[in-house]
Amino acid sequence: MKDATSFRTRKSSFYDKKSNSPFKISRSKFFNFLSCKRCFYLDRVKGLKEPSMPGWALNVAVDELLKKEFDQYRNEQKPHPIMLKYNLNFVPYKHKDLDIWRNSLKGGISYLDDKTNLIIHGGIDDIWFDLKEKKLVVVDYKAQSSTYPITVSSYLESEWHLSYKLQMDIYVHILRKMNFNVSDISYFYVCNGVKTNNKFDNKIDFTTTLIPYRVDTSWIENKLSEMKDVLNSEIVPDVDKSCEKCAYLKGGKDFF
Repeated sequence: MKDATSFRTRKSSFYDKKSNSPFKISRSKFFNFLSCKRCFYLDRVKGLKEPSMPGWALNVAVDELLKKEFDQYRNEQKPHPIMLKYNLNFVPYKHKDLDIWRNSLKGGISYLDDKTNLIIHGGIDDIWFDLKEKKLVVVDYKAQSSTYPITVSSYLESEWHLSYKLQMDIYVHILRKMNFNVSDISYFYVCNGVKTNNKFDNKIDFTTTLIPYRVDTSWIENKLSEMKDVLNSEIVPDVDKSCEKCAYLKGGKDFF
């Protein structure tokens, strides 16, 4: 096993305020900035690397299967049964770049913010098309396993789902900057693994619920300006008292 390292080595992931080249900020890094400016600064400017962790294999499997399923209806330009169930006059959106948009490593959806010289990007799960309003509808697949009832209010009001809502705001903002007409209403396609069956039997049953969410993109440009100021700062931001990572790093220092 090779030695662990504390810092990243890929120079393109370091912010250099002397450079005129646009700097990429992923949707996840944007959320990191919103969560803790200090951790964001240490990561993007100083190159401090967070401990790695394995991916969410079961969630990824659900995502991949859903994409294959919706692509069948996309190719035929027919509504998926979930759209009919919720009386939505939608079909899966068909676009030549959809596979790129769904893969953040290949670029995802992105735009260059002229004011900050930052490229904001992220990988979407799906886009549907509202046939009546002629607008794109952003959809995010969510796999979970909960015994609690899934309702619109309980799902959206959960503190653990704040990042989901911010994620959706950012996706809609990017697509609008790409000059697409995007609906204010997005959807979380929630797949809930059933745990009440009597046995495993080599399968997990899921219930599916569509959660509508009215996006709010009004906060994004101000936060981008704040982010730029933090990136350009010579001073490391103060410890965020609500940040668990800051608390962990601060506590660990006592043992060295």
